[in-house]
Amino acid sequence: MADPITETESSERAVAAETAVNQCMGLERDESCVIVTDAKREPIGEALYRAAREQTENATILRYPPGDQHGEEPPEPVAAAMREGDVVLAPTTKSLSHTRARTDATDAGARVATLPGITDEVFTTGLDADYAAIERHSNAVFEQVNDATELRVTAPAGTDITFTVASREWRQDTGIVHQPGEMSNLPAGETFISPESANGTFVVDGTMRPYGLLASEQTLAFEVEDGYVTSISDDQIREQVETAAEAVGQDAYNLAELGIGTNVAVTELIGSVLLDEKAAGTVHIAIGDDAGIGGDTDAPLHLDGIIRKPTVHADGELVELPTPQTTDDTSE
Repeated sequence: MADPITETESSERAVAAETAVNQCMGLERDESCVIVTDAKREPIGEALYRAAREQTENATILRYPPGDQHGEEPPEPVAAAMREGDVVLAPTTKSLSHTRARTDATDAGARVATLPGITDEVFTTGLDADYAAIERHSNAVFEQVNDATELRVTAPAGTDITFTVASREWRQDTGIVHQPGEMSNLPAGETFISPESANGTFVVDGTMRPYGLLASEQTLAFEVEDGYVTSISDDQIREQVETAAEAVGQDAYNLAELGIGTNVAVTELIGSVLLDEKAAGTVHIAIGDDAGIGGDTDAPLHLDGIIRKPTVHADGELVELPTPQTTDDTSE
């Protein structure tokens, strides 16, 4: 049984759920909506279900036991329901983003939003936002990087890494999922790419699993050569990658993603990769799987690390990054 919730908590969930269902997904009255959740995320799943029921009579909620790892396939009845839905929302403990069930659903025309590892704090913070404004910020970053062949990222903690991106396509996770076959991560807000190659060093000083929000003096350093991580300073993360390498070899060390956060509603990092990687004014770099984001590497892990206060250059030109909104910011 879910823990009792206060009226305030319930109200905040309801507001966030309405944003997800209406603003982000654009659910119409004649459409079907499938909510996929598990026992640990059921209160958020129920909030989304109630919001969906306000829009359509054809709403369904499915619950299954939490998976053991991100990317694990859900039971086939869940996958079948996802394929049949017009809109799918998946607040789950383990991510369904990089699963066949998700790709089959979007291939069938469903509009899908995954909310992996979502918590009440992340849900209410990341979805108490103006997603039209987030879309504008994402587009502004996209316009600056889209035609570049090379990106360089530096940061005070020691990051200095150059990415070759010429033949790969930049993507946007704006949170606006209104076209058949589109997919988003909620909370949303990033412009990202799977690079062809990379060389240099990146130093995570924000958030990364399994630690969450790093202590003020804690950093995680990674050396990269020709698109593969060659050195990892942290024992726990190294062990994760080594375990994945037992199954897929060098692909586990693939430099999978460069992402730029554009969610201006996120004013501080809280220790959730799902939310913190979207924070405006940050960059995140990932190791492992990139098959679902325009790359060609299929690996059983995707580890994102968030970097604070980055400077980004695209073909030598400074990229203007969005900054978090303040309480007196009325420009949006």
